[in-house]
Amino acid sequence: MMKVSHAKLTVISAIMASASIMLPFSNNVLAESAPEQGVFSMKYLNYHDSQTGDNAQTAGMTRDRINVNALSFMGMVPIAGKWSVNASFIEDSITGASPAYHSSGFPSKSAQQDAASGASGELRHAGDVTLTRYFSRGTIGLGGSYSQESDYISRGASLQGTLSSENRNTTYMLGVACNSDTIDLNKPAVVLSKQREVPGRKKVYSGLFGVTRVLSKNDILQLNFGYVDGQGYYSDPYKDPDLRPDNRHIYTVVTRLNHHFDGPDGTARLSYRYYSDTFGVRAHTLGAEYVQPLPNGWVVTPLVRFHSQSAADFYIPAGAEELANPSNPTTPQPNTPFYSEDQRLSAFGALSYGMKISKELGRSWLADVRYEHYQQRYGWCINGHGDPGVATFNIRDFQLGLSRKL
Repeated sequence: MMKVSHAKLTVISAIMASASIMLPFSNNVLAESAPEQGVFSMKYLNYHDSQTGDNAQTAGMTRDRINVNALSFMGMVPIAGKWSVNASFIEDSITGASPAYHSSGFPSKSAQQDAASGASGELRHAGDVTLTRYFSRGTIGLGGSYSQESDYISRGASLQGTLSSENRNTTYMLGVACNSDTIDLNKPAVVLSKQREVPGRKKVYSGLFGVTRVLSKNDILQLNFGYVDGQGYYSDPYKDPDLRPDNRHIYTVVTRLNHHFDGPDGTARLSYRYYSDTFGVRAHTLGAEYVQPLPNGWVVTPLVRFHSQSAADFYIPAGAEELANPSNPTTPQPNTPFYSEDQRLSAFGALSYGMKISKELGRSWLADVRYEHYQQRYGWCINGHGDPGVATFNIRDFQLGLSRKL
């Protein structure tokens, strides 16, 4: 199989996970009262990324990289007026591979081996289920998840509760989760630097506390604080050189503001996210959407997002030997305990923009289509110094969905 697990988990899982909790028609799924109607939704996703060598140092690095086709099914069913069950299932097929290091060494060694053996792609299957109990002023939900591909298995469990004030203007949320991941290459163990071997294991514990406040009839403000404690195998077995710490602590702060405009009957959704981890990465993400209903059941939602991050403490910029000969990785400095040439750990800025269009089809059906374009450049970083040896990275994401009230 073409090994693209880490790229996929970074982008595709984030897209599909967010879709699974934002079902069409599901405003009452997260409300204080139990839902009266069920919802079933299916989505098709096509994802494609590429890189562009648009400066003297990255000339010749223009190429297609990864293509993903994914199909997801999501549903919610109310039970006995006080309970609901949410479930989702995803199957995605991935072809291509990411660079072995920086934007060079393409494809990775594993991809070359798979190409020689005639392998054409990789399948991943993932699912989750959540059982929620509704009370007069709050909810409590218990969830489980499972994801499997040829070289990566992830198991997870979560518990989340909400509590509203007596006047229902403020809602508090507390959630905890645990994930246990196993990396297994289905072949003799690959010995990496420092004599680390694959298979490897990783456990991740996370917590989230949030407050949502109704400021006025037109404004809602939300503030979330997140913490993640990860222990285990963080290195990328398909990139060489790559040796990362065995623990990673992540801190996030997210604030969202929704403002409704009475005149056009539209809603602006603004967000800001701050991210910090013990790898040394610091990131800022600004997002904006505008939801505008139109006659005959149409809704259009333009969106834009900007992201900037600093490099990890152990990131190695592209060296002269690699730029002169893309088949040669940059050599780490002697006595360096950790090092990586993964461009996702470099300093960069990224801009994405897109549009979502939905249409009600009768009283029970809803169809939607979404397109988003993402571009990442080293020179767009506002909180660090980008690596000019990293090629421009591009993503094109297309989604098509259909939902029905039950």
